[in-house]
This record gives sequence, C-alpha cells and structure tokens, in this order.
Amino acid sequence: MSISLNEKTILVRGAGDIASGIIWSLAYAGFKVVAVDKDKPTVIRTEVSFSDAIYKGSKTLDGITAIYAQNVEIIESIIDNKKVALFVDENADILKKIKFDVVVDAIMAKRNTGTNMNMANLVIGVGPGFTAKVDCNFAIETMRGHKLGKIYEIGSPIPNTGVPGLILSHSYDRVMHSPCDGIFHNVHKIGDIVSKGDVLSNIEEYENGVPTCNIVKLSASIDGILRGILKNRFFATKGLKCADIDPRVEDRMNAFTISDKAHAIGNAVLCAILHWYNSN
Repeated sequence: MSISLNEKTILVRGAGDIASGIIWSLAYAGFKVVAVDKDKPTVIRTEVSFSDAIYKGSKTLDGITAIYAQNVEIIESIIDNKKVALFVDENADILKKIKFDVVVDAIMAKRNTGTNMNMANLVIGVGPGFTAKVDCNFAIETMRGHKLGKIYEIGSPIPNTGVPGLILSHSYDRVMHSPCDGIFHNVHKIGDIVSKGDVLSNIEEYENGVPTCNIVKLSASIDGILRGILKNRFFATKGLKCADIDPRVEDRMNAFTISDKAHAIGNAVLCAILHWYNSN
C-alpha cells in the first residue's frame, strides 16, 4: 500500500481534544488526514475528540467525520472518501508501511515520546518537549496567553507549568484527578450541570491490580458544566486526570464544541504546513 505525496496526506499522532482541533483544521482545509492513537485513549473531553471513533466506529465534529480503521488496508478508501482515518497505533508504526509528507505530533504528553525529523519531510511538534530544528521542523505554542499558537522556527514552546488554564478565577480546582486505581462507574455525563460536592463517579477501587471491594466517590470540585470525564467503566490509575468542570454554566455547548484553544493551535499547524509547502 502507498499514498503518493502529491495527495498531501498528513499523519497526526494523537486524537484528543487539542489534536482534534488540528485534525479538523487540516481536514477542513482539504488535506487528507490519518490520525493514530492508543487503543484506550485517556482523553476526558470525549465529546470533542475524534478518538471517540475508536469506541463508536465514527465521530463527527462540526462537519468533519473520522472513521475508525480496523486495519491499514482500508485507510486509503476512508481518506479518498473525504473522511479522516483513525487507526490504533500508539507508536506510529504505520510509518514503516506508509510514507507521509507531514507528521504532526499532537499527543500532548508535555514531552517528546519519540517523534523525530526522520519521520517525514516536515515534522511539527505541538506543545512542550519539542525544539524546532532539533527534533522537529516547527514547534507550536500551546500555553494560553499572548503566545498561544506561536510557530517556532527555532526554539521551544514554554515548558509545562502544570497549572490548568484559568476560567472565571478557577484553575487547579476545576480539574480533577483519580483518587485511586479503579474502574469508573459514572453518575453524571458530559454536559450535565453539577454542583460542588455532587458525586460524578463511583470508583471501584483496585490495589496492586486487585479489587478492594471499596467504592471511592469522585465529587465535583466546583459548580459548573461537566465538560469532560473518563469513559464509563474506564480503568484509571491514581492521579490520572479524570474530569473537568467549566464554571461558565451559561455556555453549556462548550462541552460539545472544539475549544478556542484547539482551534488556535489547529490554525497555527495549518499555517506552518502551508508556509512549508509554499517555500519548498
């Protein structure tokens, strides 16, 4: 199987909420896009993530549809049908079979997990952990603020601060992490209006891989819209980011639409690619 470079097919590593903003921008601009992710993505904003297609078979965000490709052989037919092909391939081993002109690392791991400039003619690293002209051609700023979406031709994005973005004076307290290892049994779903203290999920606790018969409650940290939560029956490890509450209760649709941040980063990646094509 081969995909010719003149078709301008792009490989995006990751399909979470930020990566989905990138995928959307590229697909909307007319590029053919193949995205790869884990078999069980840890994304919490599933309503705005193309990775949800791994569970549901397909996912549509604002007119762009991703189709889960169960094998490499059907990828070409999916992208030829003007859809995004989503393939389970955490380590991007697909690059051993298909040569892509452009690779975008949007895993958002806050570090480089193995992406390098030998992967494609153009390699773009999104967020902390990448250095332009060292492990990628361009790096993209993901920190909210004046530099959000900045394209680095030399240098690196701002290092990870570990501080969630500020929304109506809420930062750390709007994001929750799993209090233990265990299986999530969700009480609320994305888009629900919740109050501080409401039980979001009952976690079937595990210790050293063995169930303890204890139920640990995950409670809402603030009032707001439940914007993200791990999938029901997902097994989480202690400390894993597991839920996100948006205090802007008047904007419930924020839970179901690509964010301003994801769009800004997606447009920056698109600009970097167009700049590269126009310069080569």
